[in-house]
Amino acid sequence: MNDSASYVKVSDVAFIEFSGSQPHLLTALFHQLGFTNSACHLSDAKTLHYQGNIHFISNPTAGGNAEVFRGVHVRGASAMGFKVADSNAAFAQAVALGATPATLKDYDIPAIKGVGQSLIYLVDGAHEKALFAEFGYSKKVAQNEQTCLGRIDHLTHNLNQGGVDRLANFYERIFGFKRIRSFHIHGKKTGLYSEVVASPCGRVIIPLNETKDDKSQIAEFIREYNGEGIQHIALTSSNIYQTVDTLSAAGIPFQKTPDTYYELVDQRLPGHGEPVDQLHKRNILVDGGAEQGGGFLLQIFTQNSIGPIFFEFIQRKGNKGFGEGNFQALFESIELDQERRGVLV
Repeated sequence: MNDSASYVKVSDVAFIEFSGSQPHLLTALFHQLGFTNSACHLSDAKTLHYQGNIHFISNPTAGGNAEVFRGVHVRGASAMGFKVADSNAAFAQAVALGATPATLKDYDIPAIKGVGQSLIYLVDGAHEKALFAEFGYSKKVAQNEQTCLGRIDHLTHNLNQGGVDRLANFYERIFGFKRIRSFHIHGKKTGLYSEVVASPCGRVIIPLNETKDDKSQIAEFIREYNGEGIQHIALTSSNIYQTVDTLSAAGIPFQKTPDTYYELVDQRLPGHGEPVDQLHKRNILVDGGAEQGGGFLLQIFTQNSIGPIFFEFIQRKGNKGFGEGNFQALFESIELDQERRGVLV
């Protein structure tokens, strides 16, 4: 087992950067999701959007990595910031451990190359304060009382075959992440393999997914995205019923769940304590139970929001899982959508 001196210690996600050629669409989406917009960047077209302890940056600018990213992926999550104690020391250590330095950056923060054409910025307190100051923003942790969203729970990577081991090894070697869960999902016609890695502190969690064939939803993502990348971002909710009601009213479309899913909830998860009719009405999924370490969680997924990227909202009630029991139901519902669209025949 690695000791803390042999890897870069990260304590949280500082921000996620998105980039696309139509930034007004990102701004509109973030507004629908309940984010507050800061003032524009002092010197260019970047914008900062925040609620609770979640910080999204829209970066449509030219000349840096975001432009290179758009040249490959068109639009999506182009970078993420990991919180560290000392940016420069963390960068030097990451490179010594085999990370590739970023050749082009969009911020004056040390960065290494991440999944696809994205970057990982190593953000200490001073760099975070300076970055947010460029948007005229002093960090606030004030939850939107309507959306009830607090922080980034996890974010996934969709990968080519063999990518799970490759990226798991990367996060283990550079950041000391541990593999905490793995599972195989099989639909009627396609399948995927997923392994979850997490930082030692437990606040940075990345499920890694790879396809088992050339027609699964993972393979479709990679075709549409022109390569590997961040597939969805999960945000914590303190009241997921209100989250769904608020975001639905704002026009956010959610994934549908087969009606039969709710007929089996009480049998699958006795004692979950949730009103099944209200779950069904909102398409909210419930998972957990003794086989997953106790407690329950509630979760729901949006339809694709930024190209093939979507969002998840999750409320944890004592369960630390990722809805493994729901993955099959979700996988099958997306597979049905693929059939309707003619992707699967």
